[in-house]
Amino acid sequence: MKILETNYMGLRLKNPIVAGSCGLTSTVEGIKRLAESGVAAVVLKSVFEEEVIKEHEETLKNNLGAFENNMEFLDYYDYQIKDDVLKKMAGIIEEAKNQVDIPIIGSLNCATSGEWFSYAKQLEKAGVDALELNVFKLPFDINQKADEQEKLYLSIIEKVKQHVQIPVAIKIAPYSSNLAAMVKKLDDAGADGITLFNRFYNVDFDIMTDEVKAGNPYSSEHDYFNTLRWISILSGKVNADLAASTGIHSAETAIKMIMAGASVVQLVSKLYKDGAGSVAGILKNITHWMDKRNYVSIDEFRGSVHHEPKENAERFERVQFMKYFSSHNAE
Repeated sequence: MKILETNYMGLRLKNPIVAGSCGLTSTVEGIKRLAESGVAAVVLKSVFEEEVIKEHEETLKNNLGAFENNMEFLDYYDYQIKDDVLKKMAGIIEEAKNQVDIPIIGSLNCATSGEWFSYAKQLEKAGVDALELNVFKLPFDINQKADEQEKLYLSIIEKVKQHVQIPVAIKIAPYSSNLAAMVKKLDDAGADGITLFNRFYNVDFDIMTDEVKAGNPYSSEHDYFNTLRWISILSGKVNADLAASTGIHSAETAIKMIMAGASVVQLVSKLYKDGAGSVAGILKNITHWMDKRNYVSIDEFRGSVHHEPKENAERFERVQFMKYFSSHNAE
């Protein structure tokens, strides 16, 4: 019998497959379907502060009437709309917890510092087993200093950790002047998990109409290389558990991430493309591979292939680069 169990942020999961934050995890029915498919945990669709603000503005515009200049009423209305959104989420969490036996991880994306810990506290109260802070901020401001972006990340994790007792992961982008150092700072600030990486909205152009349009929202099976590199580099160097995200479409890629040091892998695009039923095939293929390699448990091969701390990672990459092209040119 193969043991697929893994530990992630203190949660004992039956296997390393987690459904990442997406529309598929936004309803009780979706969560139940994913749990039945075999995923070991789900990350709820993110609560975006901007969506709450937009709903607030639309409601005010359509319903204020004689109260449009009443600041006391406006403050109450602002509170009430936020409270309604969080109550709706709390209802989903409570019902899902009653219907599935896997951990449910809340997800937050806030634009202002004060709301991070306010929303986090509400989700903890609703019953989530852990939180994932989705820091979805593309560093596009040419006038912003690199350390200002880092300070934002650190401030968020520190404030949330001060206000909740449940484990907290932070999901980050691969854009940083020194990604390894920033992850270490997040680890020191108390992050229980680091999810690598955020997948940003892709921009495309229509060359016939000159319009800006959305690019392909899904990852491909070839998009995992950057995540694999950084899981490998960071494995064994931080106390936080590492979650691999982006480009994981097969058992083979999931195995690679675990060999690099990931505690769990998050699936999203795979679930959209092939449905929740694809999880069973991935788990079956992981088990078959373990049979061939004579592994009894996931823990036996986690972190078995990664950058050793004593090695110079830059030199390692350069050597591999030269080996590849030397071999390629010889053919």
